[in-house]
Amino acid sequence: MRVASAIALPIEIRRQLEKQMRGRSTPVRVAQRSRIVLLAADGLQNKQIAAKMGVAPRMAALWRGRFTALGIDGLLKDAPRPGRTPKISAATVSEVTAKTTQSTPANATHWSRSTMARAMNISDSTVGRIWRANGLKPYRVDTFKVSNDPNFANKLEAIVGLYLNPPEHALVLSVEEKSQIQALDRTQPGLPMKKGRCQTMTHDYKRNGTTTLFVALNPANGKVYGLCQQKHRHQEWLKFLRMIDQTVPGEKEIYLICDNYSTHKHERVERWLEAHKRFHVRFTPTSSSWLNMVERFFRDLTQNRLKRGVFQDLEQLIMAIGEYIDGHNQNPKPIIWTAKAADILEKVTRARANLNK
Repeated sequence: MRVASAIALPIEIRRQLEKQMRGRSTPVRVAQRSRIVLLAADGLQNKQIAAKMGVAPRMAALWRGRFTALGIDGLLKDAPRPGRTPKISAATVSEVTAKTTQSTPANATHWSRSTMARAMNISDSTVGRIWRANGLKPYRVDTFKVSNDPNFANKLEAIVGLYLNPPEHALVLSVEEKSQIQALDRTQPGLPMKKGRCQTMTHDYKRNGTTTLFVALNPANGKVYGLCQQKHRHQEWLKFLRMIDQTVPGEKEIYLICDNYSTHKHERVERWLEAHKRFHVRFTPTSSSWLNMVERFFRDLTQNRLKRGVFQDLEQLIMAIGEYIDGHNQNPKPIIWTAKAADILEKVTRARANLNK
């Protein structure tokens, strides 16, 4: 009869094994392996351990040997298994990946599973597995725009400086207009959401006019000033600036952050700003609307109130916008800018270098 090698356990190791065997959070497999080792240390042979625990003798022999060779760490996880030989060779995987990232099929802008499968003479599902394993999604495309403004760095630092360290006794306002907001009425009534079915709306609609919303957002407290007007010319912009002038206490300086729309730089607007010395305008770099934090409010307004809204006339639309702004201002939340100007500048510089390669 073959005799298994004896196991001598130091007190600390035995206590640790007993803890693993009884622990409620210990995986069942690890607890079972710990008990095998403890019984082996008590002098039981593999067949005796197998009979006592209701397992195969070879299992008892396996974990006795694994503990002898690797200690407690050898009980915590299984040894790597060789697995089945892959049917798709590494060369095929490499070729599919290269084709996907470096070429396009005839008469198409990107590969699909079926076109790649035909080109490589493999199945559609195999193409899908290769793409998933390599994080490839040729059916998707992301958009971007890198600013080429020659004064990008200076404008960036000025705006981020206002967000992170606003001047004392001054009000920083992120201002912008959302033009051509349509009062859309659906041609047929939709169905409400219910269990197993989402809300439905007809794809066609009736236009009942448009309005332009001028908004000033105070990032320090999240409060919004809004004004709806029929057009978005310099006359309407001046009217909005006058409203801000009348609303904000006279002892405060006002810093406006806005984009480079021609209306904001009209000569009449410039003359008005020269006559109202407490207004200071900081223009965002070209193609950098993401620097203007009022865009967050426009996103929320669109998603929460306008996208699914039904408006039978323009007055309903204007009333809905006004009610949304009032509701927002009842519980405003500060918008905290966290990105540093140096980090943004480094990212833009890196993007420009990649585009110019």
